Amino acid sequence: MTQTLLCLGHGYSAQALTRRLLPLGWTVMGTTRDPSNMDALRETGVTPVLWTPEDLAEAIAKATHILVSAGPKDGSDPSLSIAKKALTDNASRLEWVGYLSTTGVYGDYGGDWIDEDTPLAPTTKRGQTRARAEAEWQAIPDLPLHIFRLAGIYGPGRGPFAKVRAGTARRIIKEDQVFSRIHVEDIAQTLHASIKAPQPGAIYNTCDDDPAPPQDVIAYAAELLGKPVPPAIPYDKAEFTPMARSFYAENKRVSNRRLREELGVELLYPDYRVGLLALLREEQD
Repeated sequence: MTQTLLCLGHGYSAQALTRRLLPLGWTVMGTTRDPSNMDALRETGVTPVLWTPEDLAEAIAKATHILVSAGPKDGSDPSLSIAKKALTDNASRLEWVGYLSTTGVYGDYGGDWIDEDTPLAPTTKRGQTRARAEAEWQAIPDLPLHIFRLAGIYGPGRGPFAKVRAGTARRIIKEDQVFSRIHVEDIAQTLHASIKAPQPGAIYNTCDDDPAPPQDVIAYAAELLGKPVPPAIPYDKAEFTPMARSFYAENKRVSNRRLREELGVELLYPDYRVGLLALLREEQD
């Protein structure tokens, strides 16, 4: 039987998984809300699916695997809002469903280490909405659901280099603040490993080995580029967008032990130094 992945939301992480699966003979369907994007999807080898109840129901009926990367919008999960009946009707037939969540569902642990058994206590609206969405997906009977709680994503075209080059990067100093990160290719290999060894009900923190202060990452990016290291700005003197401020509101070190031990994932980019150096070399090549 042909393996068919439906991506509900065909964004950055879903595209990385698609690049792994297409050469293996998979059929990949990706959603779009804009009919004018359909030809561009076809050119990448992806079968386009319009974001309508009828087209989504038809695609869900054809899929063997589903990746949910469309995040909550206006307080509700867009996939469940439009296609919950089709998902429920096909739940027992599907082989694997992956839901991309965020480590923001845990809340603030004062820089302590946490794992997948840590209670969820999100303090931001974004984290609270994600926690509710996780619970909604978990409530669908017989759905072979796997939840991946992603740390801050970086990779080709997404990282600190552009801001350093533009002179807009800031080194904001908040004492003892750390963030976890994950390279998009490590997200893709984690998802692929789970597809090959499904464990319905499993939850995986998807992050690298080295939670690090954000100012250190900016400084290292500047050093790699041969640019001046941006000056330090105390947290209480910095101006933030609401989204940026929400990131600094919570502080934790996220363990990835489960994805390494249960899925056998060996990270391609175990820390930001390895990841940023590889990105720069790819740019130069």
